[in-house]
Amino acid sequence: MAGDRPSLLIMSFSPLVSDARVLRQIRLFQHEGHAVTTLGYGPAPDGVVEHLQLPDEAISWHKDRRLLILRRFEAAYRTSPVVVAATALLGGRRGRYDVVLADDIDTLPLALDLAPRGGVHVDLHEYHPRQNEELRRWALFVAPYYRWLVRTYGVQSDSATTVGQGIAREYEREFGLACGVVMNAPYRRDDLSPTPVSWPPRLVHAGNGVAARLEVMLEAMSQVTNGATLDLYLIDQGNGYVPVLRERFADSDRVRIHDPVPTAEIVSTLNSYDAGVYSLPPISFNFRWAMPNKFFDFVQARLALVIGPSPEMAGLVEKHQLGVVAQDFTPEAFAAAINALTPETLAAAKAASHEAARVLCAEEQVHRWTEPVAALAARAQR
Repeated sequence: MAGDRPSLLIMSFSPLVSDARVLRQIRLFQHEGHAVTTLGYGPAPDGVVEHLQLPDEAISWHKDRRLLILRRFEAAYRTSPVVVAATALLGGRRGRYDVVLADDIDTLPLALDLAPRGGVHVDLHEYHPRQNEELRRWALFVAPYYRWLVRTYGVQSDSATTVGQGIAREYEREFGLACGVVMNAPYRRDDLSPTPVSWPPRLVHAGNGVAARLEVMLEAMSQVTNGATLDLYLIDQGNGYVPVLRERFADSDRVRIHDPVPTAEIVSTLNSYDAGVYSLPPISFNFRWAMPNKFFDFVQARLALVIGPSPEMAGLVEKHQLGVVAQDFTPEAFAAAINALTPETLAAAKAASHEAARVLCAEEQVHRWTEPVAALAARAQR
């Protein structure tokens, strides 16, 4: 205990100050009265009692390929640069914490090594055994490693959560690992309301500049006949794709490429548009079952939604009448969905988003973290 506060270590092999889901956990448990220590890349998040900063040169995905090929998975894990660095930072801390919250399967063995007094909760942001299955070499050499991690360590966690029902079902089916679901919804923005509908409609997308996530929408815009425009706020992944897009659409009156906006400003920036758009072809298991931050950002921004038929996103669009679901993942189908918009349907969908924002928000999700972590903290006091 830190004073009379439960001590909680939150671990993630990510830059914490830009990881929306992990930041949500940190702020939640600070509010709940925990003494929060963090381990991750980059500077300390506000208000933590201690931050263990991973060195930037310890690349999180680097592993000894020879060990992976030989199926020496424990050695591959323990010798990976990020685990070596984290192990050094965590030295002498075994039994120090009441609870450890391990973000993603990669941090879980280290969390279990620490033997926290109450136990370990793991939050799985993806279905890790099929994370990059569209890449043949990854499927052959890395997927078995992640199956081993889940099979060996995932089942040792005291409780678990993940991002959606489809992924939760697969963890249960393949590994017997029961997961609660905490969707990637931001906190409710009670200060926002739907803005008046523009015509032609102003469409928007914000996220990573990745071809697999953008090309269906971009190709669809050449087939749109109602004058709709598309603004994209893109995070450059450093692979040359975003600069190519800037050149490709430099003279376009339909598509505009913008710099990204800070996480805290995304919803406010989106609010001035009419519809958030996203079509994510199901080239992998995780793409098929995706429930991304941007979906909920669109809702909090009080936008209509135009999306591809991804099962979980489509289910929420239809349940809350938030907009239009394309018939399939082709540019032609996405263009047809945009062409189906009218000022009246946009206004109705934006009003529906305003209502849904009250329930599709972090406030209605995070109890699925607070309840298991509270149970582990209570165990630590016995």
